[in-house]
Amino acid sequence: MDRRELADFVRRCRERLRPKDVGLTAGPRRRTPGLRREEVALLAGMSADYLMRLEQARSPQPSTQILRALGQALRLSDDERDHLYLLAGHRPPAGRPAGGHVRPGLLYLLDQLTGVPAQVISDLGDLLAQNALAETLFGDVCPTVRHDHEQDHNIVWRWFNDPRIRAAYPLEEHDYCSRLHVADLRAAVARRGPDPVASRLVERLRSGSAEFATLWDRHEVAVRRHSRLRVQHPTVGLLELDCETLLTPAEDQRLVLLTAPPGTPTAGHLDLLRVVGQESFA
Repeated sequence: MDRRELADFVRRCRERLRPKDVGLTAGPRRRTPGLRREEVALLAGMSADYLMRLEQARSPQPSTQILRALGQALRLSDDERDHLYLLAGHRPPAGRPAGGHVRPGLLYLLDQLTGVPAQVISDLGDLLAQNALAETLFGDVCPTVRHDHEQDHNIVWRWFNDPRIRAAYPLEEHDYCSRLHVADLRAAVARRGPDPVASRLVERLRSGSAEFATLWDRHEVAVRRHSRLRVQHPTVGLLELDCETLLTPAEDQRLVLLTAPPGTPTAGHLDLLRVVGQESFA
């Protein structure tokens, strides 16, 4: 809890409001900028004395219930509400994940990336979209969300339940990739908080894969931002790719770029794939 910053933030949010913003009448002789403490306290259902101590950095840590009521009384935006929670030492309430809807800006960027394989993946591992070169690289091994069954487009589910996925990776890479998937998924599940979609996915994975269950119980956690992958393509052979992950502000979707250092054999293989076009793993 950052008492000083919390006190200053609450006071400034109160002072910027006007009575008409919250349905109150200003009345005569109003010398206080913005709302009075008593007015905010009334709107939030708390005592004016508690609000005074909060603004003077003398209060105990407010509960999430108090923060929720205070955020509503102060008419905070979602970003301001999250800031309020963080200053008070609490995790902000989980927002609404974007689900299968890819933001137009991400789709536009995906279309412009013709020189490298690129994918848009949800925080839980759902493959939402990919460009032509990514489809050429991975074939139809893992389809996007346009398919019917929800587990079909989840790369974590497919990794632990579809042998075709692993066939594209050298055997010595399997343990590394398994741990990478599980640690990143655990970070996403914790970040979401109570979420039925995440819970269902974890339960399906635990019941469907003993390997996943063992790794999940290790409680390893790491957001996947950068990694190196070795992929075996049936036409051009082995590719060694740097995997760079760019997170959206809400961290519910990420743009994944697969690149090769210039002048390496993999760079030449990617150039060849652009010429070869669509291929699928046999």
